[in-house]
Amino acid sequence: MKQEIQDRFTKYEIARILGARSLQLAMDAPVLLKLTPKEEDDLNYDTLKIAERELENDVLPITVKRPLPKKSEKDVKKLTEEEIKEKLEKEKEKREKELEKLEEKKEEIEEKEEKEIQQEGEIMEMAQPDDEGEIEVDDVVEEV
Repeated sequence: MKQEIQDRFTKYEIARILGARSLQLAMDAPVLLKLTPKEEDDLNYDTLKIAERELENDVLPITVKRPLPKKSEKDVKKLTEEEIKEKLEKEKEKREKELEKLEEKKEEIEEKEEKEIQQEGEIMEMAQPDDEGEIEVDDVVEEV
């Protein structure tokens, strides 16, 4: 296959074109090239090889439609460096305010928890292994 064809079409498009043309030739479509009887014998009347030869000689009336991306309806405005800096500063300020609000909420929640603990009375401490004392074997047997 010529490099020129590979530059124009993808390998999938080439396969599709050759397949479509080969099918046409198999259904008795006329050959678009002037082939001598010797060339026909060399190609062994293979529709795929004939389609390939037609593609190389650029005589196929087959076109490829490639969908293009849809255009955006609004124009994209190019921002200046000053506008970019302003937007970044505004976003930074917005994030800082949100962070401050979150910190305030965290402090309020911590204060509420402390008040609830104080209202309940004593604060329970985690038990330590030393607090229990020693357990005697007789005590364990009696409980069971």
